[in-house]
Amino acid sequence: MKIRNFVMAISFASGIVSTALPTYTTAADRLQIDALHNFSHAQVEPTPQPQYPERPPLPAAGTEQEDEEQTVILIVEESEHERMRRKITTDYPDLQIKRTYTAVFKGFAIKGPIRDLERLQQEDGVVEVSPVTNYAPMIDESVPFIGGDRMRSFYDEDGHKLTGEGVKVGIIDTGIDYTHPDLKHSYGGGYDFVDEDEDPMETKKSQGIPTLHGTHVAGIIAANGHLKGVAPEAEIYAYRVLGPGGHGTSEHVIAAIEKAIHDKVDVLNLSLGNTINGPDWPTSLALDKAVEHGVVAVTSSGNSGPNLWTVGSPGTSTQAISVGASTPPLNIPHLSALLSKKEIEMLPLQGSAKWIFNNRPIKMEYVGLGEDDDLEDVDLKGKIVLVERGKIPFSEKAWNAKEKEAAAVVIYNNLEGNFTGSLEVEMDLPVVSISREDGLFLKKQLKRKFSYVRTTYKWHKDDIASFSSRGPVTHNWEIKPDVVAPGVAIDSTIPNGYLALQGTSMAAPHVAGASALLKQAHPDWTPSQIKAALMNTTKPLKKEDGTQYSVLEQGTGRIQLEEAVNTNSLIYPGTLNFGMFEKKDTRKEKKIEIQVENVSDRDIKYTFTPPKASKGIQWKTPISFTLKPNEKKKTAVTLDITPNQQKTGMHEGAVVVKANHQEMRLPFLYIIEEPDYPRIMGFQFGYGDREGEYQYEVYLPEGAEELGIALYETDTLHFIKYLDWERDLPRGLFKKQISADKVKVKGLVKAVVFAKKLEKEDSVEADLYFE
Repeated sequence: MKIRNFVMAISFASGIVSTALPTYTTAADRLQIDALHNFSHAQVEPTPQPQYPERPPLPAAGTEQEDEEQTVILIVEESEHERMRRKITTDYPDLQIKRTYTAVFKGFAIKGPIRDLERLQQEDGVVEVSPVTNYAPMIDESVPFIGGDRMRSFYDEDGHKLTGEGVKVGIIDTGIDYTHPDLKHSYGGGYDFVDEDEDPMETKKSQGIPTLHGTHVAGIIAANGHLKGVAPEAEIYAYRVLGPGGHGTSEHVIAAIEKAIHDKVDVLNLSLGNTINGPDWPTSLALDKAVEHGVVAVTSSGNSGPNLWTVGSPGTSTQAISVGASTPPLNIPHLSALLSKKEIEMLPLQGSAKWIFNNRPIKMEYVGLGEDDDLEDVDLKGKIVLVERGKIPFSEKAWNAKEKEAAAVVIYNNLEGNFTGSLEVEMDLPVVSISREDGLFLKKQLKRKFSYVRTTYKWHKDDIASFSSRGPVTHNWEIKPDVVAPGVAIDSTIPNGYLALQGTSMAAPHVAGASALLKQAHPDWTPSQIKAALMNTTKPLKKEDGTQYSVLEQGTGRIQLEEAVNTNSLIYPGTLNFGMFEKKDTRKEKKIEIQVENVSDRDIKYTFTPPKASKGIQWKTPISFTLKPNEKKKTAVTLDITPNQQKTGMHEGAVVVKANHQEMRLPFLYIIEEPDYPRIMGFQFGYGDREGEYQYEVYLPEGAEELGIALYETDTLHFIKYLDWERDLPRGLFKKQISADKVKVKGLVKAVVFAKKLEKEDSVEADLYFE
């Protein structure tokens, strides 16, 4: 009997949606990372382009531009695909087939003279020809926004400008296109843990599903050509741990962390992660060790927001800098139904056309999942199509709508919250995503015959991205992320060009680059000091209504490079995590030791202002003191609490510290009673280590009073049996072997895995296939 498990996918923290693919592994700490949603359906490399391109038409035949070369997407009838390939090869010697498309549609990316492309367009079997255009990237928006450009006017102790010169930055990712003109001068070497050689090049099409993620990350950190990264003269070391399609294992990730330590990198960026919200996952512990060896570790928090408890490992590492995503200045389109004041923010899918509608009303039509049958006999010409995410790829939904002459496609999530993603191939049609809540709202409006929508544009700056994962961390209840940085619509390098992506994958390298500049400015600073400089000098972000974002959404705030480089003081840890208390507890004191450093050349007086007093709470903060230049002092902030006088839930605020003219905030968090965290995470099932045996594993953040695996028929959801049932399990990763004799089902079944603790029960679902 064989079993195929469609396991939980653990994704890049980038703006590319992951999808669970079949696997036959049972490794306890496996990371299955799907970088390119839907690329499993197309044999195609991404076409270089920034976000929201507008595509001009081909020049007309007979003009002086006929001899110019251009690249187009040629879509042909399915039955004509092979014939057209032969015809292009034999009858059009000046045309080059660059890419072949076989899944969403049949076609080619073709480059050649416009006169030949015009002639080819008239051939029988051709459905459509769409031009592909080159565009100028605009990374210069996010780097100056955090102060990166102003760093060029500051100098290190040797008189060199702050550019990252002399600093080694390791990138654990999909590899890097080190031949890219913007990166070839920054590349210093690395290692490929997928192929076990010293060539960490991105996966090319000839090797499998191509990748681009690591090159994009590298450009944000240290592009030094047409683009300028945050630290353009830093030396980049690439550690390829994710192979074709972005798949990799934590075995490789941990090996790369160890090699980076041996290579003596100064800064390490990991724009990857899983959904395991626990401090003791192996990759989190490995990063803690890297910091102990003097490496500044930077990691993305994840793209599973906007709910709490969504930050995943290694973003849960205590010592690393966990980074959430904020927006640089952007004019973002919003959608609203007529007669409604609700404005719905839309996230564009990479590879789609720019959303350029004005305020005029346009009719919207809901068409289910957007399959062929859903669109049959429906007039969509000139309409905006609303579809639900799921079952078929984004590109297929978009293509089906385009064939019906729709004006745009809006895809709403089939899970809570919004999502980001990309089309398999570029398409001259606006395609955007919205949250499930907003999608159901629009669907309801359409049922009420309010079928028109309009577009408005709003400037966004320093908002927290809806997809950015939130804290806290289970078990130790730490505040995460630590800081936020721009992670929305970030243009950067990819193999053969440039592309705009979004996600906390794009936010983390802004912080890694910032850390490189701080390391150049202060080569003797430890990772704790660099982390403190970034956390102590952030800008706390506020919502549109003026209220402040939670510390669990933004950490201390959005990084400000100039303030970090010029700080007169360091205080760390940068947040105060007091943990959890039960109402039955008697009055308690929880003391957190902090280190205060004067890193300026003059005396500084420190004054602590505690939060406002409340019932059952007393704060004990240090009395004012003065430190001489380069003097350090250990002191403490103490929470004196009577838990039964406090409301159940999470409580946050900040201790404010004045250091002469500079003001710093130390956000705090404490929790009353067991919080509403997920009781279960990371279920996987597969072959055991011995013949006739299977094993499963699951992560239990605080243990479980009950754990069960129930099997159901996929079509009818009729209950089949319990595969296993356990009681009183400890916290952490739980594994168990199951004899094949106990598995008496065949075919595809749905497994519902549930865990219960303190009267709260959570569950996850997985599709298992038995043969």
